[in-house]
Amino acid sequence: MPRAGLDRAAVVELALAVVDDGGPTGFTDLTLAAVAARAGVAVPSLYKHVAGLPALRREVALVCVVDFVHTLEGVRERHGGADMLPAMAHATRDLARRCPGRYQAVQGTSWVRDPDAGAVQQAGAQAVAELSTAVAALGVPDERRIDAVRAFRAATHGFVVLELEGGFGMPDDVDESFDFLVAWLVGGLERLSVR
Repeated sequence: MPRAGLDRAAVVELALAVVDDGGPTGFTDLTLAAVAARAGVAVPSLYKHVAGLPALRREVALVCVVDFVHTLEGVRERHGGADMLPAMAHATRDLARRCPGRYQAVQGTSWVRDPDAGAVQQAGAQAVAELSTAVAALGVPDERRIDAVRAFRAATHGFVVLELEGGFGMPDDVDESFDFLVAWLVGGLERLSVR
């Protein structure tokens, strides 16, 4: 018999808590056993609510990606023009520092090839559309927009992963280095401007 109050939404919330507690590898390390332990039930009891670990990972990733999209939408609503992309860069880094496991779920690439991950793919496309809007605000021409979004994602993600893994051991201020990276990216993209 399932624990009272345990349903699919509750299982996803418990899984998100496991991801949050797991730090930078929280999403990768997510297991049904960890969720069952948190719920106080045996692993087989979870199958009444989720089809298995891959399905649960998709549910968790969807929550994380949708939350990220909402963050980017909020940035777009508060910032315009050339300020939008830097603000999105900082929002991305803030998410990674605050919720590294959720950030890992957002940046996952396995969804692209997963035929059962249509909802995650659609949410991911919305995130890319938000970034594309920010890149367009810099005047980047349509035919270079995907390149610009990829460059932005690669640079910010690389920085964030290095930071989370302790890869910046020099005494220099990491915040200043991130600001430098963002300014460098924006400056390069502005040089592509069609204005």
